[in-house]
Amino acid sequence: MDGTVDDTRGRTVLEIVDVSIAFAGTRVLDDVSLTVDDGEVVALLGPSGSGKSTLLRIVAGLEVPDRGTIRVAGRDVTRIPTHRRGVGMVFQDEQLFPHRDVGRNIGFSLEMAGADAATRTARVRELLGLVGMAGFEHRRVTDLSGGEAKRVALARALAPRPAVLLLDEPLTGLDRDLHDRLVTEVADILRTERTTAVWVTHDRAEAEAVADRVLDLPTLGAGHR
Repeated sequence: MDGTVDDTRGRTVLEIVDVSIAFAGTRVLDDVSLTVDDGEVVALLGPSGSGKSTLLRIVAGLEVPDRGTIRVAGRDVTRIPTHRRGVGMVFQDEQLFPHRDVGRNIGFSLEMAGADAATRTARVRELLGLVGMAGFEHRRVTDLSGGEAKRVALARALAPRPAVLLLDEPLTGLDRDLHDRLVTEVADILRTERTTAVWVTHDRAEAEAVADRVLDLPTLGAGHR
């Protein structure tokens, strides 16, 4: 030890404060609050319709809450556009761009941010190595297996080094053996990248395998303080 202090240890990166939203008069989230610290992976559990995916969409800026506040790295982003929040998201169905090869999918956000070709190439290669797909830069995404597509979606979300990564049931649709293998692999990748993440799932075993903390979404709302 050199006596220096790690100022990032324990620092809160994501703050969800009293977030509520209703659709067509039905309350989906009611005063939900949550904090996630730097490098921490938190899993959110809840039954279908409990608002897990809606909460991620609010954090990402894809939905606007009726009330409440979202802070990322201390900054109020509640009314800030998605692309300016420093938040990445992995969807259930990957949402890869079929007209782009693997490398250009992963490098998309860097390209949009104006990163030069050398920077994009280096980051794409780094991430392909990390997810076990070295040499796949020019592979068509339509030729990928289900597990490969999940890895590419994760690499694309990690490419810009988001402050917070949101994963919405990212391993849905895989057979059990591949699912269980990827749970371990993705957990290792998140820790290698020191990624602050919120992982949504209905599978408690998956949540416990990947997360530092497992929380039941219904306990985070009004009346459960």
